[in-house]
Amino acid sequence: MLIGQLTDIHIGFDRQSPREANLVRLDAAVARLLATGNRPDLVLMTGDLTEHGDAESYARLAAALAPLECPCWPIPGNHDQREPLVAAFPHVARDGGFLHYALEFDGFRVIMLDTLEPGRHGGAFCESRASWLSEKLAERPDTPTLIAMHHPPFPAGIPWMDTDPAEPWVARLAAALAGHRQVVALTSGHVHRAATSAWAGIPAMICPSTAPAVGLDFSPLDPAVPDDRPLIVDEPIGLMLHRWTGARLVSHIVASGDPTVFARFTPQLQGMVQDMVAERPGG
Repeated sequence: MLIGQLTDIHIGFDRQSPREANLVRLDAAVARLLATGNRPDLVLMTGDLTEHGDAESYARLAAALAPLECPCWPIPGNHDQREPLVAAFPHVARDGGFLHYALEFDGFRVIMLDTLEPGRHGGAFCESRASWLSEKLAERPDTPTLIAMHHPPFPAGIPWMDTDPAEPWVARLAAALAGHRQVVALTSGHVHRAATSAWAGIPAMICPSTAPAVGLDFSPLDPAVPDDRPLIVDEPIGLMLHRWTGARLVSHIVASGDPTVFARFTPQLQGMVQDMVAERPGG
């Protein structure tokens, strides 16, 4: 199974433009997913799908994703609004007021979490959501499970974007996951650039954004002293591909665009490829 991940798309940032830059960037990411050998079986969209949470932007998003011809599964970020999101993606239903759900497959599972708290930039995970997650994990304790969410529960080191590990929602999430050994990884967005870590004993990653990136600056920040650091920068459009082999999850960070090809599998390089494959047991 090949799972695409798109995050922090921010359609509607420039609502006056018929071909806004973030939509152009999304089109490039979609084209990369459609490249030979990379077409996903499904796509996870991990929040901040629009800038303002308006119905028009969600409609533009849905139209841009149509060429993928595979299920696209959204969850909200802090820029999103649940009601218009569900209206544009009616195959997703709200559960108890939240937009969280499980995707069930033979021998594999994806659980999509809702970390939105309207009016708050950072994440949220209340007791109700924590109970829901605990119950869902208890349903299939032996099924390898990928958890997807918008806000990462660990700090990436960028002061103005970071999650504070002392935030109560982080402890609630950790408690809900405790003892559930079937969780193979946790993936998120929000930070607008790629990062990996381990959190609560689980491999954890942040998917790069299709919208412009957050500047990479680890130096301390004083909110009272503007220091002219770069906050948003133009870097390559990013996405992720998660490959479930039936035994393990392997996640790739992918840049969009047409890569320059330096070598192809031609008769001239066939010997090298054959030798490399032959070295493997059973090769």
